Amino acid sequence: MHAVAEHVLAAARHRAAGRIGLTVVPGGIATPPFGEDGRSIGLVGTELVVKAGDSERRAPISTLRAAGEFAGIEPGAPVDVYPPATPLELDAPLEIDAEWAQRLGEWYTLGDRALSRFVSDISDDEPSTITLWPEHLDVAIRAAEVNYGVSPGDEHLSEPYVYVGPDVVPSAEDGYWNQPFGAVRTWAEVASPEDAVAFFHEGRARLRSG
Repeated sequence: MHAVAEHVLAAARHRAAGRIGLTVVPGGIATPPFGEDGRSIGLVGTELVVKAGDSERRAPISTLRAAGEFAGIEPGAPVDVYPPATPLELDAPLEIDAEWAQRLGEWYTLGDRALSRFVSDISDDEPSTITLWPEHLDVAIRAAEVNYGVSPGDEHLSEPYVYVGPDVVPSAEDGYWNQPFGAVRTWAEVASPEDAVAFFHEGRARLRSG
């Protein structure tokens, strides 16, 4: 999934619009519309979805080469923007577990809803646009020198989590700041968008009071 996001989705948007940010859609992730025909390329479940105007085409994910051909682009992450986290192996089989893809899609939807609500609460902090970044596959915002987001898991923590990542991390003595980059709660601890919003607000309040 990460390889498709970097080498197909982000690649397509960058070549057309000079931007790499993706967005959350029902069941998965996609590019925002780009180009003269308002094209969007998404990864929903185990399928690549290409939309343009009123048309929609779907194909199962097999390889990066096949995905690129279906989307009408040459695969390859924009290496001039950032070092890709996944290798460009055009013909390596890509096997996406359907159950995991569904759960991850639901997790992104939870995170996107939580961030949307949180953004409306902190307008004075001038929050950035909610963006799913292909290099980390996290959906996040930045506001008042703090990153708030939802991750599918990474080298810090293998399971999905929500996070508050300030530029300067306070002392971990109170137990809230439980990672070198800030604070996290795993998806086992976050059952709803409301849980995630409460976690974001707690982090913001602690930073403002400290």
